[in-house]
Amino acid sequence: MRILGLDYGSRTVGVAVSDPLGITAQPVEIVRRKAENKLRQTLARIEELVKEYQAELLVLGLPKNMNNTLGERAERTLEFKDMLERRTGLPVVMWDERLTTVAANRAMMEGGVRRENRGQYVDALAAALILQGYLDSSGMQKTAEAQDEE
Repeated sequence: MRILGLDYGSRTVGVAVSDPLGITAQPVEIVRRKAENKLRQTLARIEELVKEYQAELLVLGLPKNMNNTLGERAERTLEFKDMLERRTGLPVVMWDERLTTVAANRAMMEGGVRRENRGQYVDALAAALILQGYLDSSGMQKTAEAQDEE
């Protein structure tokens, strides 16, 4: 089963996809839009990617505040979640995305990506980090369940 990971921003949505076994996440693309509330084309592109990769689940990063509260950005993300569920018919899992953009930028710095080029990749890499966190967590959960059955 393939899963799409999404990093929803004010003008972009980073997209990542899992491998068929649900072990690794790879960045796919960044869907860009001219204004924050212009979501029709963004939703259509995500729907195309769902079909292309035959995704059965979406994991959407939830931008919580550092004190674990939900702010305005998180509220908009939850509204986007509802739109995604209606448009794709797939379940959408919310995943804590705190510091994923920081981690993505740090990884690119360490990889030698020039500062002026990082913006081209940061959202897709952040989506991959969100999805990888979910995959790692669900993989550990499956391992624990398997051990309990033994």
